[in-house]
Amino acid sequence: MRITTALSRMQWHKPALALVVLMTGLLAGCGGSGSGSEVKPNNPPPPATGGGNFTYRGEKPAGTADVIKFQNELWINMAREDRCGGCHQTQAPTFARGDDINLAYAAVIDEGLVTLSDPASSRLVTKVAGGHNCWLADAGACADIMTGWINKWAGPRETSANDVVLKAPADRAIDNTKSFPIDSSGFATSVYPLLTEYCSACHSESAPTRQQPYIASADLAVAYEAAKSRIRLDNPAQSRLVQRLRADSHNCWGNDCAASANQMQAAIQAFANSLTAIEVDPDLVVSKAVGLGDAFVLSSGGRIDSDIIAKYEFKTGKGTVAFDTSGIDPVADLNLIGNVTWSSAWGIKFADTGRAQATVTGSRKLYDLLLGSGEYTIETWIIPDSLDQGANDNNPARIVSYSGSTTERNFTLGQYDYNYIGMNRTGESDANGEPVLATDDNDQRAQASLQHVVLSYDPIRGRRLYVNGEFTGDTDATAGAFLKDWDNGHALVVGNEVSGNRPWAGSLRFLAIHKRAMSEGDIKTNFDVGVGARYLLLFNVSELIDQPACFTTTAEGTSGNCFIVFEVQQIDDYGYQFAVPFFTVLGDGTLASPVTLKGIRIGVNGTEAPVGQVFANVNTQLAAGELPEGRQNLSALGTVIEAKNGPEEDVFFLTFDQIGDNTYNRPVVAVPPPAPAADIPDQPTFGLRDFAEINASLSAMTGIPSTNTLVASTYEKVKQQLPTLTNLDGFLAAQQMGITQLTVAYCNAVVGNSSAANPARTALFPGFDFSAAANVAFNSSTKRDLIIEPLLKRLLASELANGTNPHSQLEGQADPAELRLELNQLIDNMTSCGSGCAADRTLTTVKATCAASLGSAVMLLQ
Repeated sequence: MRITTALSRMQWHKPALALVVLMTGLLAGCGGSGSGSEVKPNNPPPPATGGGNFTYRGEKPAGTADVIKFQNELWINMAREDRCGGCHQTQAPTFARGDDINLAYAAVIDEGLVTLSDPASSRLVTKVAGGHNCWLADAGACADIMTGWINKWAGPRETSANDVVLKAPADRAIDNTKSFPIDSSGFATSVYPLLTEYCSACHSESAPTRQQPYIASADLAVAYEAAKSRIRLDNPAQSRLVQRLRADSHNCWGNDCAASANQMQAAIQAFANSLTAIEVDPDLVVSKAVGLGDAFVLSSGGRIDSDIIAKYEFKTGKGTVAFDTSGIDPVADLNLIGNVTWSSAWGIKFADTGRAQATVTGSRKLYDLLLGSGEYTIETWIIPDSLDQGANDNNPARIVSYSGSTTERNFTLGQYDYNYIGMNRTGESDANGEPVLATDDNDQRAQASLQHVVLSYDPIRGRRLYVNGEFTGDTDATAGAFLKDWDNGHALVVGNEVSGNRPWAGSLRFLAIHKRAMSEGDIKTNFDVGVGARYLLLFNVSELIDQPACFTTTAEGTSGNCFIVFEVQQIDDYGYQFAVPFFTVLGDGTLASPVTLKGIRIGVNGTEAPVGQVFANVNTQLAAGELPEGRQNLSALGTVIEAKNGPEEDVFFLTFDQIGDNTYNRPVVAVPPPAPAADIPDQPTFGLRDFAEINASLSAMTGIPSTNTLVASTYEKVKQQLPTLTNLDGFLAAQQMGITQLTVAYCNAVVGNSSAANPARTALFPGFDFSAAANVAFNSSTKRDLIIEPLLKRLLASELANGTNPHSQLEGQADPAELRLELNQLIDNMTSCGSGCAADRTLTTVKATCAASLGSAVMLLQ
């Protein structure tokens, strides 16, 4: 696949000693606080004394407007006593002092505590990220919130010269590693017995209160797959299964968590000891190894976030709380309830009746701020597990909802089968936010893949739905209505209703609520930025190229400068995307002569990935001399590589068929002979029309639209009774009854209930006298043909109904002569009453002839 990534938007140039990424704060390196000393967490912060009433009462701001912006966007948030103000009111640097905002501003500037062109690299951010006085349980959430505050102070700024320098990662050899075998027998005799004995009351499909992951499933294969990501073969003590017992005291047995953890650790150690480490093939030509922990992180810069009031990136990866990192108080942290699990790719996954719910108090800001603005946007990145969710379009599975029950809400974004749905309480809706706005059935907007789904509302256009950056085109019937009668006692809930009985199954990778209706351009911008973490992995190939430019020697030793770089993104718990590789030389050197490069492959944990090697066909030369923009692109393609032990443990390397003078004579893979043809019974050449095809066929033959009131109501009643599969073996008598009812409805609609003409009847049966008595209307073959021939023409097509041409009839097609005979016999039976027939017998006879022909097997088979 061809990939367009953040790298394609970068500008590159080379300073004296390093390759520089010229960005607007999009690239943030992994590193420390910049203080030169180890960051040590403080004691827990004091009880909160700030809150919504926290204000500044010191000297008036003087000087530039930037001081006021600093006060309103950063200082007012961080200077509370339960945050930075508990110490830095008086402790240097006094950036949280409350007596003089001008001196606080000066402290921030003079001490270099913020980097306005790259807020994520600010010292204020890196300090809390390292655990320094974080006011939440997760230091990463504190860092994200602090970054948001600095971003708001910084506002739109031009690209500055504050470039981020790519530095060589530490050399890392490719160690022999252990990987999970396909055979689960070792797991079955070591770890699995503990899981089934002590964890099956919750973590199995048959548990009364079942919760994923199903690590104690009665199905060994299911349990093995679920447990893999929670086991560290290289360090059993750090396995999630062990840490949940030792650190979290989760469901310990025997009331002794330490002993429980030790027993689990010993079982994992026994499992690991039974495995043989994978040895790297010594003949391979390999780069140095690198892990995601050695990478540079490409941040989600470039997003339109200026009006966010609630934001969830799900970076924490553990625990029972997903933090609101918008920086807008009161925080609306989501409590994970029931079957909700974390994804290592930044996200949470819902199953069964799990949900994530904020408190009513935390949710109150949605009521205050959205009613105040009169508009809003709900922005999500989601992966639906199923396209068979929700009861109907008025009762969808809840993705995001601000509601109080199944019948009362302020807003909801939901899914029903292939549709996304928006519900919103206004002056023209009921208490449930109806009528709903739904995507068109035929568009099938919802798909079981990663999608950017957005619901916006403003009082002019009403609700609008966007999928993957595009407006769906569905218009709001209540456009022009204003938000009204919202309930401040509702709660924000994700993945379900607050009552727990409208579950949505899938993964949520990102959620933001904005206090304005975003424009289509802004939504497209956020879609283009994407979701989740992206990394630059630098693979050291200096020793393989072996030219002077590839090495720098200092007092500390010799380091490599020549790298092949990939942009990498973790897609989910099961795979990584590797894309758009390029070659670069760090420092001011250049290659003295071209270097041949052939056949790049990606390795994971000591072995080449068995699939996804799209770069194996690379055949180029690394250019000598200055590289344009400091790099040489090697491919515009991307691929997906299977995750093995998870992002914290997987180690990657590259192999080459040739790089410079180093070659690997790769064995030619023998192509297995084709399997013998399967000996299967002859398959039928005929099949059934399914329910939708039957409805469409009857509509086309009669000329009656499927939206006709009589027809549509009958179709809804019998739709579940009609065939859903085209296999002849699955046909049931009950299905024929449903077909008959639907055909009669169409024939009733086209013939009508009186002798008065209607356009559809005139078009189908021109020239027939519907006002004549039955014994007169059908007393000749000429009159009967006015009914029979139009029906056969619609049923068989005119060239097949013409018996004068022996070559016009398809093999196996119904014989028109036999059909005429049967229809004439039906008319004889219907009109045998002669002059004593009822007045409406003519209409009834035509309807019967219509239903018998159009509802027959001739129509049903295809």
